[in-house]
This record gives sequence, C-alpha cells and structure tokens, in this order.
Amino acid sequence: MPGEKSNQAQPTIRLYWEDDHCFDTEARVVDVEDSAMAFDRTCFYPGGGGQPSDTGTVTLDNGTVLEISSARSGADQVVWHVVDGPMADGIIGQSCTLSVNRERRVALARHHTVLHVLNTIALRDYAAWITGVQIGVDYSRIDFKWEGYSPAVCGELENKVNAVLQGNHALKSYYIPEDEFHKRQDLLRTLEVKPPVIGGRVRVVEIEGFDAQACGGTHAGSTGELGRFSIFRTENKGKINKRLYIRLDAV
Repeated sequence: MPGEKSNQAQPTIRLYWEDDHCFDTEARVVDVEDSAMAFDRTCFYPGGGGQPSDTGTVTLDNGTVLEISSARSGADQVVWHVVDGPMADGIIGQSCTLSVNRERRVALARHHTVLHVLNTIALRDYAAWITGVQIGVDYSRIDFKWEGYSPAVCGELENKVNAVLQGNHALKSYYIPEDEFHKRQDLLRTLEVKPPVIGGRVRVVEIEGFDAQACGGTHAGSTGELGRFSIFRTENKGKINKRLYIRLDAV
C-alpha cells in the first residue's frame, strides 16, 4: 500500500543476468511504493538499451494474483514492479511467485539478439555506429550514424546477418571489471550511451565465434533460434542518420 516501507531494500538480485531463460522465481516482498513492489530477487527485466521491460504476474502467498504491467530500475538498483490492482496491508515480508510473460520475453530476446549481429556487421563492415534502438515483439528498429549509406546495402546486410544466424552460434554472458571495460573499445556499439556499471563490473554478452559486446539485456541461447532476418523498411533521419526496420520470420 502507499507509504508502507521496509527501509531495508537492497539492490535487487537480477536473475535474468545469469539466465536469460529465467521466467519464474520465488521471491520476497521487501518494499512497496505507491503502485509498485520491490522484491529481494526478480526475473523481470526492467527495460533499457531499447528493450522494453517485461510484463507478467506476481502470486502472493495467499493465492492472490496481481498483474505486473511494467518494471523499472531505480538509481539504487532496486527493481520496481508496477502492479495493476490493490495491495493489502502487511504485504512486506511475504513470499510470492514472480512469473514473466514468457512468449513476450522470448520475442524481445530474439530481436535483441539479432540486433547484436546486425550492429556488429554494420560497425565492422560499414563503420556505422548505433544512435538509437527500439526493440519490439513483432519488429524492431535501429538507427545508425552511417556515412556512405545506400539502399543497396540492405541486401548485403540481410545475407551477412542470415549467414551468422545459420551458423547456430551459442551465446554466453560474463562480467569484466570496469577498468578493463574502459580499455575495450571493441565492446562498444554506440558512442552516446554507455552500458550500466553495477558493483564495479560490466556485463558482456558473447556470440561465440563471432562477437562480444557490453549489454545488460536478455538474449536467445543461440543464433540458430532466431529464424530468418529481413529489413522491410528504411528511413532517412538526417544527412547521415539512417533508420532500419527489421523483423524475424518464425523459427
């Protein structure tokens, strides 16, 4: 309920950082603020890097099921889960079950993963840096600072990206110290937005045999899970800024 606080909320343990396919978990309510709840741990991605937050449900220990419409991360690294519906008094300390909307998470993770492949090829082969991303369930868009762009490059990109997807490269994530990250220009794909530094570490997502880049989002287990990539629309967003709309056919 509004105003009810434990005053003991610590940074939320983010299970999706260790397992992109963590869709459910047992958790404990540690704080409540207006229409949002914080837990000691979560499988909900709170949004960032162009990827929307997860949605899903929380089932309280009395069997009450509340819809979670979004999640967000505070400056103190506590993940807040916005709940649709009233919360009873005395909820802090209760055990509960968090469940992510699995189908939506998988769709977002597939698009996020293929954008890693695309942005690596764009930077490596065309010196194009990301200037913006919006990841969606049905399609996504990505903006590049791209000198010398021509529409003919889209066919090249599709062929190059699909070749990587067909290679069925496994993905893994790990952490490096912040000072090491600052020495690794190869881990960056955008010059404007830096990845989050949590506890003096930066998370790296690696597509084995192809690429590694700093990222805090969720991803597929391998490029073979993504289907076929295509660019279905392009827009000029400035003299050298190009927007590509992309989608994935069903696996």
